[in-house]
Amino acid sequence: MSYLMKGVKRCSPVNQMHKVTGTLFKAQILKNILGINEQQFKISRTLSQLSSEKANSYTYVIVGAGSAGCVLANRLTEDPLSTVLLLEAGPKDTLLGSKRLMWKIHMPAALTYNLCDEKYNWYYHTTSQKHMDNRIMYWPRGRVWGGSSSLNAMVYIRGHAEDYNRWSREGAIGWDYEHCLPYFKKAQTHELGPDQYRGGNGPLHVSRGKTNHPLHHAFLEATQQAGYPFTDDMNGYQQEGFGWMDMTVHRGQRWSTASAYLRPAMSRPNLSVAEKTLVTKILFQGTKSIGVEYVKNGQREKAFASKEVILSGGAINSPQLLMLSGIGNADDLKKLGIPVVCHLPGVGQNLQDHLEVYIQQKCTKPITLYNAQKPVNMVKIGLEWLWKFTGEGATAHLESGGFIRSEPGVPHPDIQFHFLPSQVIDHGRVASTMEAYQVHVGPMRSTSVGWLKLKSTDPNDHPIIEPNYMSTERDIWEFRQCVKLTREIFAQKAFEKFRGPEILPGNHVQSDKEIDAFIRQKADSAYHPSCTCKMGQLSDSTAVVDPQTKVIGVENLRVVDASIMPSVVSGNLNAPTIMIAEKAADIIKGLPSLQEKNVPVYKPKTLETQR
Repeated sequence: MSYLMKGVKRCSPVNQMHKVTGTLFKAQILKNILGINEQQFKISRTLSQLSSEKANSYTYVIVGAGSAGCVLANRLTEDPLSTVLLLEAGPKDTLLGSKRLMWKIHMPAALTYNLCDEKYNWYYHTTSQKHMDNRIMYWPRGRVWGGSSSLNAMVYIRGHAEDYNRWSREGAIGWDYEHCLPYFKKAQTHELGPDQYRGGNGPLHVSRGKTNHPLHHAFLEATQQAGYPFTDDMNGYQQEGFGWMDMTVHRGQRWSTASAYLRPAMSRPNLSVAEKTLVTKILFQGTKSIGVEYVKNGQREKAFASKEVILSGGAINSPQLLMLSGIGNADDLKKLGIPVVCHLPGVGQNLQDHLEVYIQQKCTKPITLYNAQKPVNMVKIGLEWLWKFTGEGATAHLESGGFIRSEPGVPHPDIQFHFLPSQVIDHGRVASTMEAYQVHVGPMRSTSVGWLKLKSTDPNDHPIIEPNYMSTERDIWEFRQCVKLTREIFAQKAFEKFRGPEILPGNHVQSDKEIDAFIRQKADSAYHPSCTCKMGQLSDSTAVVDPQTKVIGVENLRVVDASIMPSVVSGNLNAPTIMIAEKAADIIKGLPSLQEKNVPVYKPKTLETQR
C-alpha cells in the first residue's frame, strides 16, 4: 500500500501540473532567448552586409577602362566628394610601372603585335558572312587599360560636322556639331597649337608624323594631280581632300586614354581601379540599378553604386552585359532563361562598322618599311625607341590620308584613305614579303546594318556577332568606286619613279564582276564596331539610351561608349568616343553643355562633280 501511495503521491495531479508548467516555462524562456539570438543574428547579419556594402560602395561604378571609361574615371573624380570604382577585364598597360617593359603597347610601330595577341585583346570573330564568300571576320578589341586606344593605329580623326548634325536629326538632341566640337577641343592638346577647331589644353596629346617619307609626299602629290584638294587639317574646317593625318602619339609613345586620363588621376584618393576583373551582371532592385557583380581571382564579388552604374565596355561588351542582366529583347532573354528587367529590343541591334580593303603596289626602290621589318633592323629600331623614344619605332607610319566623295551629289566625303609605305597581310599577322606601298580604302557610311546576340548565359562566351557586311547594292557599288578611284591616284605621275606592278587586286582584276569578287575575298573590318546601344528619343522603339546617356526604362544606369552612336561617323572612332565621354561627364555632373555656334565648315562649290 505504502508503495502504491508513494506512487500515487508521485503522480498526483498537482505535482504533474507543476512539472508541466515548469517545462513550459523553461521552454518559453529558451524560445525567447533563441528568438532574441535569432533576431540579433539577423540584425548583425544585416549590419555586416550593410557594412560590407558600404565598404564596397561608391558614388559611381564604371565598367571598362577603355577609351570612354578612362575619360569618365578622370572627370568624375575631379569632384573630391565623388568616389569612383573603375573595373577592367584586362590587365594594366604597364609592367612594374614601366611603359618600356610593355613596348608592344607603347611603341607606336609595334601595333600589330597586340592585334594578333589574345593577352590584351578580346579576339572576337563574326559569323560566317554570306555576302563575302562565307568568310569569318576577325575583330580585335582592346582588353587592357586604355581599351582599344592601347591597340589601335593611333589615327586621330573626328569625322565630319554633318555626322553630328545627323545624330541630332536621328534623335540624339544636343549632340549636333556645335555641341560636340567644344568637347573634341576640351580633350585635346594639338602640337600645332589651339585654333577654332583644335584644343591646346586637354589631356589627349595629338601630333603629326615626323618621318617625312618620300612615299607619303608622292601620295599627296598624286592626289592633287588627280584633281583633289590638299587640306591642312582634315579635323578642322575642311575634311574633304588629302593631307597629313593627326595621331595620338606623344614624344614618340602611344598616347592612349590610359596615359592621357587614367594615370594622371590614379593618385586621387577617390578613385579605385581594378584590373583582371570581369563584370558578369548589373544588380537591380526592381528597375533601379544598384551595383554590379564581378569575378576577380575566381571569386564572385559585388560592388554597389549610390548614384549610377556606367557601362563603357564598347560596342560588343556593353550590349552583352545589358542582355546578361535582363535588359534587351524579352523574347530572346526568356529563351535563355534570363529574368527580364526591361524589354528593350534595340539592345545589340543597329550594329555598324567600316570595311576596308588594301590596294597594294610593288615599289621599285628599296625605300619602304620592308627592310625595317628584318630581324636585325627591328632590334636596332627597338633599341633606339627603348633608349630615346625616337626613330622608326616612334610612329605608326599611317601619316597621310584623306577623304573624298564617291560620286556627284554626295554632300560630304564618304570614302576614307590611309596611306602606308609598307605592305600589310592579314591584319599584320603575316610578315611582309616585298618592297611595296598600299592604301587602306573603304566607304564611311555603309548601308549594311547588323546585330549581336547572346550565345549563352555565360559571360565568358563571346556573343554572336552578325555585321551583315555587303548586304546592299549601294555598298557593293561604293567599294567598286574605292578600287577605281585608288587606282587612278596610284597611276599619277608622282608615283612614276616608284611604281612597280599592282599586287592587289592585281592587273587581272578589271571588270566590275572581278572587282566585286576581289572585295568579297579581301575586304576586312577597319575595327570600328559601333551603334549597338543607340541613342535616341523615348518614342523610338530601337533606342537604348536617351540623349542624357541614361538607359531607357531603368534608373541609375548609363552607357557611355561607341555603342551609343545613333549611326557610325565618317572616320575612325577613337576621337569621337573620347568626345562622347567628355560630353557625358558634364551631363553626369549636371553641368550645362559647352557650345560653339556658327563655326564655319567647308562645303564643295558644287555637288555636280565628284571632286
